[in-house]
Amino acid sequence: MQRILSQYLWPAITGLLIALLILEYTGWRANTPHPNEPVASYATAVAKATPSVVNIYTAKVVNEAAAPRANRFSQLNRSYNQQRVERSLGSGVILSEDGIILTNRHVIADADAIQVLLNDNRNARAELLGSDPATDLAVLKIDLDQLSPAIIGDSNAAKVGDVVLAIGNPLGFGSSVTQGIISALGRYGFQGGAYYEDYIQTDATIHMGNSGGALINAKGELLGINSLIYTGGNTANASAGIGISLAIPINLATFVAQDLIDYGQVIRGWMGVSVQPFIPDTSQPNLGALLVTQTVTNGPADRAGIKPGDVITAINNEPVTDGRIAMHRIALLRPGDIVSVTLIDENETTKALNVVLGSLQQAPQN
Repeated sequence: MQRILSQYLWPAITGLLIALLILEYTGWRANTPHPNEPVASYATAVAKATPSVVNIYTAKVVNEAAAPRANRFSQLNRSYNQQRVERSLGSGVILSEDGIILTNRHVIADADAIQVLLNDNRNARAELLGSDPATDLAVLKIDLDQLSPAIIGDSNAAKVGDVVLAIGNPLGFGSSVTQGIISALGRYGFQGGAYYEDYIQTDATIHMGNSGGALINAKGELLGINSLIYTGGNTANASAGIGISLAIPINLATFVAQDLIDYGQVIRGWMGVSVQPFIPDTSQPNLGALLVTQTVTNGPADRAGIKPGDVITAINNEPVTDGRIAMHRIALLRPGDIVSVTLIDENETTKALNVVLGSLQQAPQN
């Protein structure tokens, strides 16, 4: 018996010990991380970005009619106006050391006073430099030193699935962070200004008060300005932070901000043309082009020779398939810029025309 045990038992024990050693050194023991493996954390990114995110508090004086009251001399009822102060809150992001702050327009709309609270508990009254209704952005200025500007990222490089973090002032609780991923890019149709909407959709939870705050990547770089929660019209869900979180890409936001700083308004390029997707006859291949439905009389497109019925196939030698995206790119250009438009006219002749852009402010939007 002893011989049998020594022949079979000890090799089995030896094999078991070797297996345990292998598990130990490969870090598979009990399915737990190896002690030397780093634990996923975004603390460094948050520490970089948080000093640049501010809380914004606004006050607005509202006149309203008081309940009628009797006059003891005339015994007639008279109405008296009374005032009350409406207060709201939001967030903002410091863009520069000289006190430039970017936020949403709806955060400060019609405010009589704007107060900014920094992450280090300093506060200052803010001056409104300008706002842009089309993108719901506004630029403020405060007079404080030793500010911490955000590290600006590249929203054009963002991809669906990237980890993002939202930093802001939800429900007035002060600086708070939520985490999620980018769910979609190029979202539009939420505010009525489709040509200028280009939202980043995320599942990072935001609440009322997060508006104007920072959407950052895992490196702590600013990717967008948290703007709204789309709830399909359910305001109760908006209060609870339930819905689709949307942020304005920082590349668009900084373009708008610089114009508001320089000119007090956004100067957008304008071509004076309305388009829709071109649907060819079944006998023709799908060109992926845009059908011109209208041109503004004596507008840039009209002066260049573009006519209703023309089919635009490329702008600046880039194929076009989406009219909204095409007009959005044109709006990011400047009046006086020359745009090359490739089109097929009613005679099925391919032409390349140069259009000198005008200013959107000089004509109604199309």
